[in-house]
Amino acid sequence: MQGRTRLTDVAEQAGVSTATVSRVLNGKPGVAAETRRAVLAALDLLGYERPDKLGARSAGLVGLVVPELSNPVFPAFAQAVESMLAIDGYTPLLCTQSPGGTTEDAYVEMLLEHGVDGIVFVSGLHADTHADPSRYLRLRERGLPFVLLNGHNPAIDAPSFSTDDRGSMDLAVRHLASQGHRTVGLAVGPDRFVPAQRKRDGFREAMATYLEVADPAVVTTLFTVEGGLSAGSMLLDAGCTAVICGSDLMALGVVRAARSRGLRVPEDLSVVGYDDSALIAFTDPPLTTIRQPVGAMCQAAVTTLVAEIGGEAVPRSDLLFVPELIVRGSTAAAPGLTGTLI
Repeated sequence: MQGRTRLTDVAEQAGVSTATVSRVLNGKPGVAAETRRAVLAALDLLGYERPDKLGARSAGLVGLVVPELSNPVFPAFAQAVESMLAIDGYTPLLCTQSPGGTTEDAYVEMLLEHGVDGIVFVSGLHADTHADPSRYLRLRERGLPFVLLNGHNPAIDAPSFSTDDRGSMDLAVRHLASQGHRTVGLAVGPDRFVPAQRKRDGFREAMATYLEVADPAVVTTLFTVEGGLSAGSMLLDAGCTAVICGSDLMALGVVRAARSRGLRVPEDLSVVGYDDSALIAFTDPPLTTIRQPVGAMCQAAVTTLVAEIGGEAVPRSDLLFVPELIVRGSTAAAPGLTGTLI
């Protein structure tokens, strides 16, 4: 990297001084690991090539196992984990699953054959309460460090990092109640998955708190557009004026269900998604959604994994991350009302 202007650009992006940028780029000591990562991330984001001495080092291989990539939140997790692993010098091996394709267990065997130093599991079998957790116990017995994203299982001895699904439902229900909605439904994925269970429980608690509804309408289906379409039809039949969804894709299906009946969103039906996936702000209407703190979760997961690979003792608890309600154009006052009530 040459030139004052380019150094200044990187320093501004990373939130550090140009002197710090220079020290990182020249491989000098005295820079904290977190600061170094910030500088390298800024370098990548601005499209600058790393100096050869920074780009050549490889600390080892780390497996990254994610579900199918049709749901845009999973590529977001994969990209964040991969970039942070690369900044720490690790080469990520991405393993993506698809119906009828390679299983998680088969991927793990392949990763072990490649001699990986650790594995990051994103919404894997650890999140499925019907799956046998012994596969992870065997990994632990081998001494292989691994971390779990979204789906804590107390039977698995590993650090886990999850979005606060219960808290997310509190945010969504409170928002809709403030808009005058009294009949709110939840469209969520299969009940055997930990995130779906937490959303369901949080939704029921919030409905009892804000609307004094003890048995609200909940439809369990698939985390897909088609699942949202089916759930939306059922919740409309139940008289819901607002629907909270377990994913942004489901929310798009609910919007489609409303429009198939000649209903308008948000005038006749308010819809809340979940994830804040890429491009979701540009739907018609722009989708109100719960934003998962993907970057913060992945940063914590990678930092913990790298520490354990380095021989440090790391906590095994489930670390919950606070989500954010992003209000856009798919929610409004309940039909017949014009203002905020609470």
